[in-house]
Amino acid sequence: MDDVKRATGLPATVVFRLGTLGSLAGERFAEKIEAYDLKLKHAGMMTALSLGPAISQQDLAAKMGVAPSLVVSLADHLEALGAIQRVRDPQDRRRQVLTLTEHGRELLGKCAAAARALDEEFTAALTPDQISALQQALGILTAQAGLP
Repeated sequence: MDDVKRATGLPATVVFRLGTLGSLAGERFAEKIEAYDLKLKHAGMMTALSLGPAISQQDLAAKMGVAPSLVVSLADHLEALGAIQRVRDPQDRRRQVLTLTEHGRELLGKCAAAARALDEEFTAALTPDQISALQQALGILTAQAGLP
């Protein structure tokens, strides 16, 4: 804990600490979900699909802040796994609408379980009150950024 109190410069900034911890957490989470033939972006895409009604590939790309070509690639992989379904938009036959399948919901549940296990590892040195404060602060920051 003394190292935390003495940090100065870049290592003392919230952005640097969140970035480095985020990279570490992302790497460890990616290792866990690799067993399901998934990468972080796949889990992100399934999460986005789980939060609302069916959405077009184009709209999903905008929502995720990625190139439409990446959404197509991710969707190809998730469709091959049976995690999502593509359907032509009845109002615009040029558009593909994506929905999460039951198998996709199961995979997303497995991803959530892996994330919860990692949460326990990452927060093991914190008290329950500190964990609650961290969750609250992260909730505020993610909402401010427009993230789920």
